[in-house]
Amino acid sequence: FRAAVYRLVRRVPRGTVVTYGQVAVMLGAPRSARAVGGAMRRCPDDVPWHRVVNSQGRISRRRRMGSMLTQRIRLEQEGVPIHRGRVLLERYRWESRSGRCNWR
Repeated sequence: FRAAVYRLVRRVPRGTVVTYGQVAVMLGAPRSARAVGGAMRRCPDDVPWHRVVNSQGRISRRRRMGSMLTQRIRLEQEGVPIHRGRVLLERYRWESRSGRCNWR
């Protein structure tokens, strides 16, 4: 499952975001948003982790100090503004063409 999460998140284009729940749905496991979060906590360096936000478009708290600020900076560098602590999902959410991926 984690490998599928990483493959999917690697496909998210610069300047867009996905939610944990959206990744779960796209992988055919709609009740697995927390599992996606767990996978993202352990993701390899080549995964653009900063493009994954919570269902409200907010940056989720991290265990490591400074990573919330790092995520905000990276998103803003890609042209995704944060207004009042949120990404405007209506504008910056990535919708894949198929809407679903098979992770098995």
